[in-house]
Amino acid sequence: MRSICFSPKTPSFSISRYTTHSSPSRSPPLLTLPCSSISVSTVDQIIDAASGMITKWDPGSSTFARVTSLFYENKREAMQFLRCVDDLQKTMHLLVSENSSSAKLIEAQTLMQVAMKRLQKEFYQILSMNRAHLDPESLSTRSSRTSARSSLSDYDDEGSPDQDDNEVRDAGDSIFEVEEASSTAMADLKSIADCMINAGYTKECIKVYKVIRKSIIDEGLYRLGVERVTSSQINKMDWQVIDLKIKNWLEAVKIAMKTLFTGERNLCDHVFASSESIRESCFTDISKEGAAILFAFPELVIKVKKAPAEKMFRVLDMYTAIAESWPVIESIFSFESTSAVRSKALTSLIKIGESARQMILDFETHIQKDSSKTQVPGGGVHHLTIDVMNYLTSLGDYSNILGDILADWDPPAKSTSSPLVSYFESPETTADNDSPAPAVTLHVAWLIVSLLCKLDAKAKHYKDAHLAYLFLANNLQHVVAKVRTSYLQFLLGEEWINKNEAKLKQFVASYVRVAWGPVLKSLPENPTAVITPGQAKDYFKSFNSTFEHVYKQHSRCVVPYAKLREEIKETIARKLLAAYGRFYETHKVTVGERNVMLFVRFTPEDVDNYLSDLFFERSDIESAGSRGSSSSTLSSLNRRHSRLTI
Repeated sequence: MRSICFSPKTPSFSISRYTTHSSPSRSPPLLTLPCSSISVSTVDQIIDAASGMITKWDPGSSTFARVTSLFYENKREAMQFLRCVDDLQKTMHLLVSENSSSAKLIEAQTLMQVAMKRLQKEFYQILSMNRAHLDPESLSTRSSRTSARSSLSDYDDEGSPDQDDNEVRDAGDSIFEVEEASSTAMADLKSIADCMINAGYTKECIKVYKVIRKSIIDEGLYRLGVERVTSSQINKMDWQVIDLKIKNWLEAVKIAMKTLFTGERNLCDHVFASSESIRESCFTDISKEGAAILFAFPELVIKVKKAPAEKMFRVLDMYTAIAESWPVIESIFSFESTSAVRSKALTSLIKIGESARQMILDFETHIQKDSSKTQVPGGGVHHLTIDVMNYLTSLGDYSNILGDILADWDPPAKSTSSPLVSYFESPETTADNDSPAPAVTLHVAWLIVSLLCKLDAKAKHYKDAHLAYLFLANNLQHVVAKVRTSYLQFLLGEEWINKNEAKLKQFVASYVRVAWGPVLKSLPENPTAVITPGQAKDYFKSFNSTFEHVYKQHSRCVVPYAKLREEIKETIARKLLAAYGRFYETHKVTVGERNVMLFVRFTPEDVDNYLSDLFFERSDIESAGSRGSSSSTLSSLNRRHSRLTI
């Protein structure tokens, strides 16, 4: 036996509930049988039967009725109670048509008031006691078109009612038992709701339902971290706090749409299946406030002005969350009275898209306005290149969403302010066919153009031309490598990559020509031509000093990418070693055996070893020496460096 504390206010009852002037929500359906088909004795029997059952469960009649649940105590009797009420309601309708002031009608009215008070109590208790069984996650897996097994059919079958009661009470960890308890509770709620609505007590029924179920929605959203905040509150928060709130919101949207609101809609559709208007009223009042708070959050975030670049990706995450949930949003909030929720979600989606487009423009402006004149030591990769490519590779992961956002956005207007634009132009067609390139491809390509133009301007800050070319080579290599190893390769296409790799080779060739040309010029045009011993000595001296100077000059140059580093070394070695090797082999004897050690300081092997040590950062050289796994150990590096300083 279970007890609850509930004392609903007894609703006032009047004849107007059953007259032709009552409101539609209060009026019961007309009885199809003619009045004469029910005799006076039958009316008496119906009222007497109803009186016995209703009085028994009148909360004011006994302590037992006050503390005991009818639907928990004896389900079969509960179904009989509902049938008595249904018969009583039909009888009252017939009595009204004959004599609206008869004693029998007044008696029936009194009984109906008591019965509705009892059912309102039961409705409240089932909703309250079954919060766990009627949780949104369980309800979300149920189809609103599939009715749970009705309580009446369950208990009209032959068998012991106590056995059925025990099955409900013993519902435990078993999934089957939990689902059974949930189905039973849903069926009971529907039976009571149908009875109260038919009797004209719709308002009393839905009032209880709205209060309890709205508290479940509100509690669920609160547990998901969804709360009402203002724009001023958001702007006062640190970005780390806002970022955490966004992450919570992203998870909350998924759960709210998949379980919370879906489950509530399914339950509402089932309990009030008899009336679409009641279903709409209940679900709207229960969900609209929480849904409005949920979908208002993105609009507050996009207004935050002081935020890092990664705000873009959080904005795109929010766009994705709403876009992916849109079919569910339209389905759940399909009522006309919930159109404000759909409108709010759609407005958030549109404003997020507008914000994303503006942030892309702001990012391009950020690139173009970068005024840093600090030269990267050794011609390495500029921090702007790293930041921009990290940003763009992350954007590439959102290419599908960006495709939607940028679909109707005009391609960027090309500027002719830099000579690089003529080469680094955006793809006009897709990589696979001649169809126009997607807008996201054009915008990403143009952002890279903006970066390369800015790098071209920064290269001019180097006083040495060879460092400018090395700087451009390193930075373009970083751009191409990032494209090749990210989704950008599919956006920009192989042709774009090949075109930029060809430009990279031009930078390398220019660097080698400018940087190592003087070393080559220190040798005769024909390395194997016959010359005098004095001329040979002069050429060796010139090569020694020039190579030493250029090597020292370039010993601090860095090339972070191993592939590019080896390519540059091979290009230098292919030109330099070919010429010096032939000169060395031809004229080391020309200077005389006694003068070789004095005038010939480098063998071709030495030159090759020195070249192999170039373009590493100091940390790379030290780590290579500590591992002892590179072609030159740290001690040999130190010996060769000391030799150049003699």
